[in-house]
Amino acid sequence: MTTANRRSVTQAVLAVTLGICVFSLMDATMKAASIEVGAYSAVLLRNALGCALMIPVWLIQRRAWPRREVLRIHALRSAVVAGMAVLFFWGLVRVPMAEAIALSFISPLIALYLAAVLLGERIQSSAVFASTCGIAGVVVIAFARWQDDSGQTASVAGIVAVLISALLYAWNLVIQRHQALVAGPVEVALFQNMLVALFLLPAAPWLLALPGASGTMYIAAGSVLTISALMLLTWGYARAEAQVLLPIEYTAFVWAALFGWWWFGEHVSAATIAGAALILAGCWLAARRGDRDRPEATSAP
Repeated sequence: MTTANRRSVTQAVLAVTLGICVFSLMDATMKAASIEVGAYSAVLLRNALGCALMIPVWLIQRRAWPRREVLRIHALRSAVVAGMAVLFFWGLVRVPMAEAIALSFISPLIALYLAAVLLGERIQSSAVFASTCGIAGVVVIAFARWQDDSGQTASVAGIVAVLISALLYAWNLVIQRHQALVAGPVEVALFQNMLVALFLLPAAPWLLALPGASGTMYIAAGSVLTISALMLLTWGYARAEAQVLLPIEYTAFVWAALFGWWWFGEHVSAATIAGAALILAGCWLAARRGDRDRPEATSAP
């Protein structure tokens, strides 16, 4: 690797690390907004405001309208993100931030099976073992939450919502790298905010609740933080391979624990740490399997 390439990778790692931190802070603001007006309203209003903020930037830069094939990628990722975001924030209201993030770490393991379904890849025995570790971690976290809340339906439903969101997030990760190679940060931020809002808008007559002053502040902050994180991640993923950058996603657990404690007074239990460790062990085993199976001379897609 040349010096220039190393510098590019280092910059990408720093950008993605900062992007994950910013996204975690956004999670905290959106949890506060979702508590006030519900996850649907918080996500719809956040993306509508994000679109309004990005349109002037788009016009100032005089960007060309994306090609049809690029628009398809924007639309696909936005549809996935719309469902992912509403489910995640709905679940986040019902479980602590650190637990929700730990559960979402199952996404890379889900991606193994998505690759088998979508790409026809054969699932190795090591991948099955890795998935078993991840599932064990989910069981540890879910069982501890069940005991702590005496089996409350809200906690169980929150965990299920976060796990379904993790399935969609795994799909989102696959699309993210492809999107970063065909569109710049400004374009990604504009079209994702715009299309997510459009996908959610039809349900507004039945589900939309307007926030008060504090809710508006949280949603506005969430919108600005989402745009900032999207642009940082898009910039980073365009400059380094996903295999280098995906492990940085796991720093979100630290940020979630910090922001959850600072904002909502949430404490990280030993069971959450143990469950997260099992999930991360599964992800590490899966990554090692991927490295062994990857040909020596490959190029980025």
